[in-house]
Amino acid sequence: MTAEDAPPFRARRSGLARLFSAYGQEIVIACAILVLFAVVSTINPRFLGANNLNTIVSGNAYIAVAAIGMSMIIITGHIDVSVGALIGVLATISGTLAVSGYPIWFAWIAPVFVGMAVNAVVGVLVAYGRIPSIVVTLGMLSILRGGLVSVTGGAWINNLPPEYQLAQQRLFDIPAPVWFMILFTVLAALWMRHSAFGRSLYAIGGNAEAARAAGIPIERRTVQVFMIHGAIAGLATVLFATQLKIIQSTVPPNLELTIITASVIGGVSILGGTGTVIGSTLAAILFSTIGAAMIFINVSPYWLRAVIGLLILITVLVDMARRNREMRMARR
Repeated sequence: MTAEDAPPFRARRSGLARLFSAYGQEIVIACAILVLFAVVSTINPRFLGANNLNTIVSGNAYIAVAAIGMSMIIITGHIDVSVGALIGVLATISGTLAVSGYPIWFAWIAPVFVGMAVNAVVGVLVAYGRIPSIVVTLGMLSILRGGLVSVTGGAWINNLPPEYQLAQQRLFDIPAPVWFMILFTVLAALWMRHSAFGRSLYAIGGNAEAARAAGIPIERRTVQVFMIHGAIAGLATVLFATQLKIIQSTVPPNLELTIITASVIGGVSILGGTGTVIGSTLAAILFSTIGAAMIFINVSPYWLRAVIGLLILITVLVDMARRNREMRMARR
């Protein structure tokens, strides 16, 4: 190698280092998915079948979409443990509208606005009431869960119109949820990275007082991000509610934990300030891949929760170690 070749080499190496520094967790998850595919397909070649691949990617698409909003909330330094109950309520509202003769487009769009309204209340209580978000959302979780069961009795919504089944549609033989997941992930990632609003969320989650000193309206941003989260939860609801021909008027079990876990394992720091929505989407696909892999290699699917729990612990420990290292370097 000549002297002239050295600078470009160093530049490329520096670029790769920056890429891994910015998207290290996403790269690790993507590699884990590829390794899983390679190992499981060796044991059972049917794992790479087109139907299975579509199921893996589309089955958790609504979780990936919901995790986009959750990632924004956690990046800002808050959390929402009521999102699963909210999706259950919104699915019941959407399905009821669809079977009651309302226009299909209204049944699709109503969950978005109802989700925004519910989370606007949450955002106001967190931002202006100074109540911790986990307390407010725990209360909202009880209200939504109890209210849904009290009003509906857990009844099933049947006879949904065929045109209501958005998640069963295909474009170029790819399920519609996959297209929605990709579109929303790309748009949200670009918006979070390049818009002043998105950058302000990172600033608030990283250091709220410094963000306030820089002129960022923290209270208004908090209400806004909760409303955006509610709207995205409404979009995820439509994908969830239109998967099957029936809707059960109950809260899906452990849904909020799965959504939060997708964000955290995807690289969003539970302490706020760092992470991307790309990671949460990849994490949702990873969960689905692990679940399908267990079926194909005859391992009890109940181990999935244990595996995800282990991944959470590892991710949080790595995040804490990274933050401690950064603090030590900042003191030097």
